[in-house]
Amino acid sequence: MAWPYFLDCHRYFTREDEGCYDPLEKLRGGLEADEALPSGLPPTFIRFSHHSYAQMVRVLRRTASRCAHVARTYSIGRSFDGRELLVIEFSSRPGQHELMEPEVKLIGNIHGNEVAGREMLIYLAQYLCSEYLLGNPRIQRLLNTTRIHLLPSMNPDGYEVAAAEGAGYNGWTSGRQNAQNLDLNRNFPDLTSEYYRLAETRGARSDHIPIPQHYWWGKVAPETKAVMKWMQTIPFVLSASLHGGDLVVSYPFDFSKHPQEEKMFSPTPDEKMFKLLSRAYADVHPMMMDRSENRCGGNFLKRGSIINGADWYSFTGGMSDFNYLHTNCFEITVELGCVKFPPEEALYTLWQHNKESLLNFMEMVHRGIKGVVTDKFGKPLKNARISVKGIRHDITTAPDGDYWRLLPPGIHIVIVQAPGYAKVIKKVIIPTRMKRAGRVDFILQPLGMGPKNFLHGLQRTGPHDPLGGASSLGEATEPDPLRARRQPSADGNKPWWWSYFTSLSTHRPRWLLKY
Repeated sequence: MAWPYFLDCHRYFTREDEGCYDPLEKLRGGLEADEALPSGLPPTFIRFSHHSYAQMVRVLRRTASRCAHVARTYSIGRSFDGRELLVIEFSSRPGQHELMEPEVKLIGNIHGNEVAGREMLIYLAQYLCSEYLLGNPRIQRLLNTTRIHLLPSMNPDGYEVAAAEGAGYNGWTSGRQNAQNLDLNRNFPDLTSEYYRLAETRGARSDHIPIPQHYWWGKVAPETKAVMKWMQTIPFVLSASLHGGDLVVSYPFDFSKHPQEEKMFSPTPDEKMFKLLSRAYADVHPMMMDRSENRCGGNFLKRGSIINGADWYSFTGGMSDFNYLHTNCFEITVELGCVKFPPEEALYTLWQHNKESLLNFMEMVHRGIKGVVTDKFGKPLKNARISVKGIRHDITTAPDGDYWRLLPPGIHIVIVQAPGYAKVIKKVIIPTRMKRAGRVDFILQPLGMGPKNFLHGLQRTGPHDPLGGASSLGEATEPDPLRARRQPSADGNKPWWWSYFTSLSTHRPRWLLKY
């Protein structure tokens, strides 16, 4: 007989081996008896083992407590079965976005049975805390100049299914989906199809594409919705999603330009930058650089262990494409190995292979340019557009007016514009060996009220956003210049075109004032 979950099995009823089961035991996140560190071990000790949900929560909170001045934990929501989606953040000022400090996120365990990424991020959190306290200059510089968010498990419900079978016994798909039987990496809005349509339209913006209303008519996982809201709340610049099943780094687009093509090279406008980001991870990974074609991932050796996602296999609804097309964030996908649920004895080696790659990748957020966009009075301009000539993908400024534009080395023409302001153009040279983002600020001058000074552009309005924003882009609606020209001025005088039409004929065109 199943007892009510709120009753204490051990105190009031039979022992567990006689059939008493508490379904909330694994959700409490308390310290388990076997988790306590052996006496005599330093607090910097990292246990290279698999972590249950309760153990993971405890380790993350204990780590944040040890490094309270540079770390904190917070939840972005709950899974379908009620488990918190817990994030640990590292920053010189936890919980605050600092001006011109770029934001990075790493997400693991989006597929519940691909557990290597989950463990790597748990170890990474402990490593960052310990090395910061020990005075490691590289880690201190990283944490003092970057805001890092680690989400070890996006799919804790699926992990529990996979963990019940255990390492070595887990099937290829057992626990892959969430508790609703949804594949979370196929559950994001398909914006790539819309991008391909917009790319063929001259003058149409193909970035910051709003979420289509029909997407919400389908089944949207709470985990997916929580991550999308997270992306809209924080101005992320760089991201990686950690998977398992192969050994390669893939980058957008993941969906082929021709839907019928299962394998087709489908680059983004930022192809060069995505290849640099992917190589930053792969080139310092010892196994990805192993020259043996018989190893795991050996079929990607000739490509340098990186590949365009759609050129590998095409699928829609992926998280990486959504990041790129809906936000400012550039995300890559890292396949950590051919074994999805590795045995415990393999975890330390796996960490050694990926530690340098993870650090090197996070440091890539400081490539390109950064700066602040203000008006002539120093007021920061939110949602100003940062364009780069030759790259048809704009980014927008954060609420404080700061921006980060990941760019490869070379000469770039950067254009900044905002509604009601004249655009500013600057030439930027990024040296090949430059590893810190160059600062390029912009001061925009307000436009006059003459007819030639109206800002022409595509009006971007979106439907109601279930994630909480009034607009899918979070932008103020730009005024319609044609409508503005038709209206008489506020003081009752005739519009600016009145004198022109009255000079053409003795009959004054009063009928035009109706429109």
